[in-house]
Formats: sequence, C-alpha cells, structure tokens
Amino acid sequence: MSQQTRYMKLLSALPAIGIAVLPKLTCAACWSIYSGLLSSLGLGFVNYTPYLLPLTVFFLALSLASLAYRAGSRWGYRPFFLGLLAASMVIVGKFVFDSDMALYSGAALLVGVSFWNSSPKSLSGSCPVCAPNGPLSTSEHKKP
Repeated sequence: MSQQTRYMKLLSALPAIGIAVLPKLTCAACWSIYSGLLSSLGLGFVNYTPYLLPLTVFFLALSLASLAYRAGSRWGYRPFFLGLLAASMVIVGKFVFDSDMALYSGAALLVGVSFWNSSPKSLSGSCPVCAPNGPLSTSEHKKP
C-alpha cells in the first residue's frame, strides 16, 4: 500500500470523526475539552464577545415567544409579562450592571415562569369526578 493511499484512508475517516463529535456540542461538560483542543490549535484568541449580546437577545426572544404562543388557552399573558421582566433582568444583569445576582435571579425567574406556563390551568375535564359538570353533583357531595 502506498503512502498516498494511507493518507487518503486517513482523510476519509475525518468526516466520520466530525459527525461523531457533533452531537456532543450540546454537552456542557464537553465545552472545556473543546476549548482546550481549540486553544491548543491556536484558536483560543477568538473573541466571542461581539456575538454574546445578539445571541442572548435572540434566545430570550425565543423563550418569550414560546410564553406568548397560545397564551389565551393557558394562563393568559401573565406568564409572558413576568417572563419579559425576567428577560430584562438577565439583559440588564449581564450587560449593563454586570451583576451576577440580577442575572441568576432573572434566569431562575424565567425557568419558574416556564414551568408555570407549562402546567395545566385547571383540573376540569381531566376526570369526570373533578369536572364541575361531572356525574356527581354538588348535592351528592354534601354530608347529611
């Protein structure tokens, strides 16, 4: 086997290695490994700061859009407005005052609002006994 054939076989394996590594980009524990690898290649100087504010605003807007989507069929617009306050706290805490307390409080509030918005509004319709017009009327629930 010639040297060029070995080299081509090695190059043909690189896309497979890249695809195998790609799903791991979402793993927070793997970011330190990737940053170490990239800095060893000389890419540690890349400045990501100009992209941080637009990306943060984009993802916060995406989460606010999910709170506003079909708000009438869930808890109304109260979670959206509370999420808007939380997103403002994140932006102001990170980029204006550089306050970790405001940043983490806003992020925790946004997570809490998301859980509140995803919870069911009421139990009516979930079972016939709990529903207001279920098979048991209120007169049957009264004690004699």
